[in-house]
Amino acid sequence: MMSGNYTSIDNQKVSGPVPSVPDPDHISVKFAESNLQTFPPSEHGKISGGSYPPRDADGIADTFSKPVSGSEESQHGGWLRMFTVAAYKPYFDVDTTDVLERIRDSLFPFRGTFSEKTAENPDLYGPFWICTTLIFVAASIGTFVTYISHKLQNKEWDYDINLVTWSAGVFYGYVTIVPLGLYVILKYFSAPSGLVQLFCLYGYSLFIFIPALCLSIIPLEIFRWVIAGVAGFMSATFLALNLRAHIKSAGERWFLIVASIFLLQLALSVVLKLYLFTVSV
Repeated sequence: MMSGNYTSIDNQKVSGPVPSVPDPDHISVKFAESNLQTFPPSEHGKISGGSYPPRDADGIADTFSKPVSGSEESQHGGWLRMFTVAAYKPYFDVDTTDVLERIRDSLFPFRGTFSEKTAENPDLYGPFWICTTLIFVAASIGTFVTYISHKLQNKEWDYDINLVTWSAGVFYGYVTIVPLGLYVILKYFSAPSGLVQLFCLYGYSLFIFIPALCLSIIPLEIFRWVIAGVAGFMSATFLALNLRAHIKSAGERWFLIVASIFLLQLALSVVLKLYLFTVSV
């Protein structure tokens, strides 16, 4: 045995990297790149879909005759769509900003730009709530004034429900029947206008009567006549100026049509003065 020629490596640590041993159970998984698509969000506060307000005079008939794609209502074709909710969705596609802007335009009747601004998107939301608010204001103010009047005279007071029904008949009936009649007349004179646009125009023309009714609580007969006259004049001017440019295409009789619209709106203010503005304390 040779000594001194070899160095014992017992009980000594081996330094340096240790080679890794592959694990037979290890499985490497590779994920394929996902093919995701991003879609821009729809416009906030607006109704998205396949139906939009009509652009021409007879567009309301086209709206009822064309089904809405991608919805359950598309199963109903033709004029049966008049009895579905989808047929009226486009006419309520407005937000608070739109309604407030149109109300503000109705308070400045001499501009005559309301029809141009609403031609692409006439709505029924504003006219409905304006008429409903008028009915509530007329009934509540009339009831309050008569209640105070009876209490001051120590008389027994009974609520008159006819005030609500009469107001509903006047406002809902006027804003429905008059535009329908005007639609037929304009169509006869070959100057057709959109039916929904007429509903929209007449509905917003009644907004001025809301503050007028509120001011009618002041127990001065002359003041009430002035308020009713100013409100009627502003409402009639608003209608006449917004329809004048369109009705001119009806020929030489356009002035008679515009004058009739103006006088009929003034007649409405007189009726409101006689039946709603004459409460006394």
